[in-house]
Amino acid sequence: MNILVATIVLSVVWPAQSAMRQYSASVDSSKWMVDRTTRLSCTLSHNVPYYGEAIFSSTASKNKDLTFSLDMVIRPESYDFAGLESVPPSWRAGMPARSMGKMSLLKKFDGELGNPVAWEMLTELEKGYQPTFYYEDWNNKHDQISVSLSSVNFKKSYWEFLQCRDNLLPYSFEDIAFVVMNYRQNSSELTQSSRKRLDMIGEYLNNDPDIDSIYISAYSDSYGAKNVNLNLSKKRAMAIKDYMASKGVPANKIVADGFGEKRHVAINTTPIGRETNRRVIIQISKP
Repeated sequence: MNILVATIVLSVVWPAQSAMRQYSASVDSSKWMVDRTTRLSCTLSHNVPYYGEAIFSSTASKNKDLTFSLDMVIRPESYDFAGLESVPPSWRAGMPARSMGKMSLLKKFDGELGNPVAWEMLTELEKGYQPTFYYEDWNNKHDQISVSLSSVNFKKSYWEFLQCRDNLLPYSFEDIAFVVMNYRQNSSELTQSSRKRLDMIGEYLNNDPDIDSIYISAYSDSYGAKNVNLNLSKKRAMAIKDYMASKGVPANKIVADGFGEKRHVAINTTPIGRETNRRVIIQISKP
């Protein structure tokens, strides 16, 4: 009777133990890589052998928020959730794993997590713990999957990533894609605040080789002769074009034109209104 009971117990427990497919880098194969080619983005990536890649990234912006993506070679076939736990290293045997939340699994998409959880994962890795995802395999309902991020060789690359993130531009493409700047009266000289905006655009262009086109349109107020205002607006537009070209943007990608007194956006009977009309609009597009 005892032998029969033992046999039944083993037949139940053993399949449950063998159904977990585990993916993680070994001590020898664990690598963390940092990509910091420009001041527009930084990535910290970790290859998970025979599974895919774990990627932490931050892009140029005011907040420089952090995102995490799990780039899977085989993407989900259904909608589900993956549990996320911080698993202690083997040399801390006996310590329990701690739940960190869950990640949505969307059909045909990589897994993604936002700023708060992504930072928590990095701090757990810094302490030597292993953020680990658990979910049911969408191609085999009898199997459970675990995907672990190894903390081996992490700290040096993490520090390099933090330095890269600190050096990112404090604004994004959206911040400079459509800009309106103003000029001083009877001059092709920008106002002080507009010069700062132009310098900001120039700094961005120095770091982004993927600009598709730039359209510059300049306008004047109605103070003075129409022909003089028209020529002045064209001069303003060409000055901006030359500046963009000096930042490495091919001249054939830049279109500049002046429209003089056309398309006023404010009345011309007040100094404030005329200053508003003395403007140049820069529109930048990417593929």
